[in-house]
Amino acid sequence: MKYRREIDGLRAIAVLPVILFHAGFRSFSGGFTGVDVFFVISGYLITTIIYADLGAGRFSILDFYERRARRILPALFFVLFSCLPFAWFWLIPADMKSFCQSLVAVTTFASNILFWQTSGYFDGAAELKPLLHTWSLAVEEQYYLFFPLLLMVTSRLRVRWMMSVLGALFVVSFAAAQSMSSDSSVAAFFLLPTRGWELIVGALVALYFSERSRDPFNSVVNECGSLIGLALIVYAVQTFDKQTPWPSIYTLVPTAGTALIILFATQQTLVGRLLGHTWFVGVGLISYSAYLWHQPLFAFARLRRGDEIGPQVIFGLLLATLVLAYLSWKYVEQPFRDRHRFDRRKIFLYSGYGSVFFIAVGTTGHVLAGVPQRFSPQQQRLLALGNLGMNAKLRAYGLGTCFLDYEQTVDVLVKNECVNMSDSVKRVVVFGDSEAAHWMPGIRQEFNRLGFNVGQW
Repeated sequence: MKYRREIDGLRAIAVLPVILFHAGFRSFSGGFTGVDVFFVISGYLITTIIYADLGAGRFSILDFYERRARRILPALFFVLFSCLPFAWFWLIPADMKSFCQSLVAVTTFASNILFWQTSGYFDGAAELKPLLHTWSLAVEEQYYLFFPLLLMVTSRLRVRWMMSVLGALFVVSFAAAQSMSSDSSVAAFFLLPTRGWELIVGALVALYFSERSRDPFNSVVNECGSLIGLALIVYAVQTFDKQTPWPSIYTLVPTAGTALIILFATQQTLVGRLLGHTWFVGVGLISYSAYLWHQPLFAFARLRRGDEIGPQVIFGLLLATLVLAYLSWKYVEQPFRDRHRFDRRKIFLYSGYGSVFFIAVGTTGHVLAGVPQRFSPQQQRLLALGNLGMNAKLRAYGLGTCFLDYEQTVDVLVKNECVNMSDSVKRVVVFGDSEAAHWMPGIRQEFNRLGFNVGQW
């Protein structure tokens, strides 16, 4: 397959909005659409490679999955391994248990199913899940379980019939996405049947090029088509937000934009030259590693600080994402793609070892309920209070402190329960997250007026 610099530049257009969206930049409210751009690119590239190998009579399922393992697993396992110490020291048992469940799901490429069952992508708690972003990898790998087989079966047909088969699958998948985007929005967001049509868009473009040269498009058509494509992607990133039904008919905007760029952008067009610039190509080359790193960095930072992270921290995390992405691309991704350094046997062997390791770690953490033994007895007792009722909390901690969940603070202030409970109470502790911190100024002022010291855990 002929190398196209603009495709690598398009990867940068996909990954940067995703990272900036998760960083909290309001001007990138639709940055999550970068994943949809990735889906179309992946569908195009993989279909181009498979179809060319089928036409040359050299396609092998074993070769295909070897390439996928080289491409996906080394950097993924490296990031997962790097997350382990931070999870061990920073996650409370409940979060640690969820993290361990996601370790197993990521390794088996089922994380989209896990997150479908346990959360929504736009839920407030979702930004605290270090491995949430791996749902898109799961969708792709599930797609590539059957897609090569479909191409093998239909490869003897003429291209127009192959495109007709894929077109029918596109219609079914897109119709399911549009239908479920309102009634079952979380399932529609995470699951392959409602996401597969986006990869099929790229596959259709690849099959179109398989028998048609890009030369028949004149310069005016190429210029206009690629400009419209880029404008559609920019519009989606700048305009859509968490309230936009997704995936749905709106998802046609970034996916169609991506298809237009692949169809019409060349190094002779303005968009092609822009995407082919060294900066865009450079970010595109490290885009996979950047995508892997950004979510754990932001999630652990938010978990550690317990409140909204400030601009300086965000800038540092963005810089760390790009630096770590470059290092893992150069010293992890590139070496494992070298067949002279790692042959097929080593790739499959190391992939198996890594999978067994993370499944074992994840299963152990799940069975041990997040390993509360990591904490001191006093810390364990405090953590256990979260599962108790108000009276039980007071008994467990002792009458010397009034121990509150932030949801209960208003009622307590009105009823003066802490004041009436015991004359010995001299301290009030509010147990909660950033929402509790939001209440703290008023709580502290009221209880200080009554003669009590106030703290927040």
